[in-house]
Amino acid sequence: MPVGAYLKLSVAVAVATILLKGGAWWITGSVSLLSDAMESLVNLAGASFALMMVTLAASPPDAEHPYGHHKAEYFSSGLEGVLILVAALAIIWVAIGRLITPRPLEQLTWGLGLSIAASVLNGALAWAMLRKAREHRSIALEGDARHLFTDVWTTAGVVAGLIAAGATGWLWLDPVIAIAVALNIVREGLSLIRRSAAGLMDHALEPEVQAQIEQVLDGFRHPTIRFDHVVTRRAGQRRFVDLHMHMPGSWTLRRAAALRASVEQALMSAVPGLRATIQLLPNDVEGHFGDVDDLI
Repeated sequence: MPVGAYLKLSVAVAVATILLKGGAWWITGSVSLLSDAMESLVNLAGASFALMMVTLAASPPDAEHPYGHHKAEYFSSGLEGVLILVAALAIIWVAIGRLITPRPLEQLTWGLGLSIAASVLNGALAWAMLRKAREHRSIALEGDARHLFTDVWTTAGVVAGLIAAGATGWLWLDPVIAIAVALNIVREGLSLIRRSAAGLMDHALEPEVQAQIEQVLDGFRHPTIRFDHVVTRRAGQRRFVDLHMHMPGSWTLRRAAALRASVEQALMSAVPGLRATIQLLPNDVEGHFGDVDDLI
C-alpha cells in the first residue's frame, strides 16, 4: 500500500478515535479523557496536512523547482509538532481549572472502554505506518506514526490514572494526569519540530548510509583513482551525495565518463533513492570545496 493510502487511512482512524474519545469524555466528564480527545483532533489535522504534503512531495520537478518538491514533507512534521504544542497548552489550561474546581467522575467503565477501543485502533495503525515510513524513508509518515504512538501511551496513562482515581476517590488525580499527558505531548512536539528543522537545513545522511557509500567507493579506489570532498544530504525521501573523483589527466573523456557512470550506478544500487553527482578532476588538480572565501 502506498504512503498516501496510509495517510488516508490515518485520517479515517483519527475521525473514529475522535468520536470514541469524545464520547468517553462526554459520559464521564473527565478532563484527562478530554485531553486525550483533543490530541486526536491534532492527529486528524496532522494526518490531513501530511497527506497534502506527501502528494506535493511526489510531484515531478518543474521550472521553478528543478530539484523536485521532496522537502515538502518536512513542513508536514513541523506543523504537526506546532499543533501538538498548541493542544498541550489547551489541555494544561483546562486541567488547571479542573484542579481548582474538582468535579466527580461518572460512568467510568463505559468511558474507559471507549478510550481503550480507540487506543487499539491507533496502535495497530501506528505500527503499520512506522514500518512503511522506514521502508520509504518518509518523515511525514514517520511523524504521523510517532504521534499516534504518543496517543497510545497517553491513553494508557489516562486509563491507569482514572482507574486509580475511581478506586481512591481522589478527584485531583484526573487533572494531574491531564497535565502529565500535556507535558508528554510537549516533548513529542518539540522532537518533531527539531527533526523538521534539521531536514530543512540539509542534514547529512545517516552514519550507516555514509558507511555504505564509502564501501562502494573503496571498490573503485586505486593508486591512480581517488575520491574526496564526499558530501551527503537528505531531502524528504530522496538522498544525495556529491563528490570529486580524481584520475590520470591522460585519460580520454570517454574513458573517464565511463568510469564515472559505473561509480554512480554502483552507488545508486547500494543505496535506494540515492542521487550521485560526481565531478571529474585530474590527479594533479585539487578541487576547492567549502573554502572560507567562497562563503563571503
